[in-house]
Amino acid sequence: MIAADPDRLCPRPQLVRPEWFDLDGAWGFAFDDDDRGLADRWFTATEPFDRTITVPYPPESELSGVHATEPHTVVWYRREFDAPPIPDGHRFVLHFAAVDYAASVWINGIHLGTHEGGQTPFSFDITAALRSDGRQVIVLRAEDRPDEGTQPRGKQDWHPEPHDIWYHRTTGIWQPVWAEVVPALHLRELQWTPELTRASVSCEGELSATPGEAVTIRVVLRHGDDVLAEQTVRVDRRRFRFDIAVPALRHGQDRTRLLWSPENPVLVDASVELHAAEAPSDTVSSYLGLREVGVADGRFLLNHLPYYPRMVLEQGYWPQSHLAAPDSVALRREVELIKELGFTGVRVHQKAEDPRFLFWCDKLGLLVWGETANAYEFAPEAVERLTREWLEILRRDRSHPSIVTWVPINESWGVPDIATAPEQTHFVRSIYHLTKSIDPSRPVIGNDGWEIPEADIIGVHDYAPTGEKLSTRYGAGLRRTLSDGRPGGRRLLLDDTSPDRPVMLTEFGGLSHVPAEDEKWFGYSTVTDDEELAARLDQLVTAVLSSPELAGFCYTQLTDTEQESNGLLTAERVPKLDPARVRAILTQPAAAVPPEELNPYRERS
Repeated sequence: MIAADPDRLCPRPQLVRPEWFDLDGAWGFAFDDDDRGLADRWFTATEPFDRTITVPYPPESELSGVHATEPHTVVWYRREFDAPPIPDGHRFVLHFAAVDYAASVWINGIHLGTHEGGQTPFSFDITAALRSDGRQVIVLRAEDRPDEGTQPRGKQDWHPEPHDIWYHRTTGIWQPVWAEVVPALHLRELQWTPELTRASVSCEGELSATPGEAVTIRVVLRHGDDVLAEQTVRVDRRRFRFDIAVPALRHGQDRTRLLWSPENPVLVDASVELHAAEAPSDTVSSYLGLREVGVADGRFLLNHLPYYPRMVLEQGYWPQSHLAAPDSVALRREVELIKELGFTGVRVHQKAEDPRFLFWCDKLGLLVWGETANAYEFAPEAVERLTREWLEILRRDRSHPSIVTWVPINESWGVPDIATAPEQTHFVRSIYHLTKSIDPSRPVIGNDGWEIPEADIIGVHDYAPTGEKLSTRYGAGLRRTLSDGRPGGRRLLLDDTSPDRPVMLTEFGGLSHVPAEDEKWFGYSTVTDDEELAARLDQLVTAVLSSPELAGFCYTQLTDTEQESNGLLTAERVPKLDPARVRAILTQPAAAVPPEELNPYRERS
């Protein structure tokens, strides 16, 4: 069955084995401001580790126990642990879910390798480096330079202290560290792609090595007690892909019960077994959602029907732990709060979110705009860094049914001269097409907000302070806004306007209480009390919903974050308004879609 225990949720929820080992907790820690640790061989020493840090919280955060917010470009971690017995024909694999930014890892003084990219996982087979007495030592060095503008940083500030809309940094380990015992030949990756029209599911993946002789992979798909499909295939190479027929999807009047949506988040359990001659078998649990997304006739489509996304901007930032979630329970509660407010989707902003958050979006039913952290400067190195990390994100996350759109770049971050520099335009076009080549099943927005050279959805950012201005710009005057308007101070489109592409207001609102005692607050427009917040929210949302042209929206934002005081919730996740009141505002009928009572998804809400 699909794992659902928030206290014991595997860091890789779509490829789970029965036993995995949690290596979070107390680690030795050291700053290396002079960058001498490599020369002094800190990976074999104990003396430099004069602090203790609680992993996976970054050292800038309170929960880490270090709480040093000043810049430190190089940090080191050390952890001793007892390795479990490794049966014959098995291996011990060490996993890091995310380390910001460049990491080097040693086990018992032996260098395992490196990884660059602060948002994505990496792992090492450490079997050959294990000591026979069972006591093992992991050492990790992380380098994260705030002054490096070509490094994807998202909303981490490059100044010593946070300013405007940028926050405290997140350095080093910020997602779980864990390990597992696996067969020597095992499943390393799984990706699922549903194809409703063909009544099938594509299963794609990778083995840990090329098999010496052909192996078999058996897949069983279940919905509750019902077996939807069972198939065994022969595989003789490392990468594999095959289609699985799902006959229940052929019944056009009955398949709705199986289709995933925010109102009906049905998940299908997947059991995958790898069998090789005279070698241990590998069995993993996974899951998928049967759904398709697309665009047509100026509308966003979910399962071939018009759907109006009502999203909220989510920074994924907590006061005590920064970009790291306090725990898996907090990730589940975040999804629950978003849904309680009446939103059907979330735009995770300048961050590739923890896969456990995506699991809860899958399970509880929440659309996700998949993004990543952007760089600040354009250069060949920036192109290489973002492209490499983006490919790893696509590889990790593309099986989540909740992710319905990809957004590799936001508001021309990292491509500041895109309107006048052809090389920057070419890069955005290329990453759009690269994304489509890896995952053609989802819409892609090359650059969300403005200066859009290539996109399946036109995402516009407009912080107009009144509903009247939004009505003027996105009602009958929409085409003029797209061709001549500059709501963000820049051209919206760098290509020809296509009437078939949906237009969504993917950032608006930003209403902020003004804290009189704090001169650092930031908001796009201000209100003085809760009643004015509710009235202005109603005015802005009503204007957006009244537009027959807009195909969806994303309100800024879910929570107050650092000096940004424009959340519907405080930084501690306390609602500023009664959630029922917010929900009533957000769930008003939208002029751009059929009446809500005719929407089949609403019947199952």
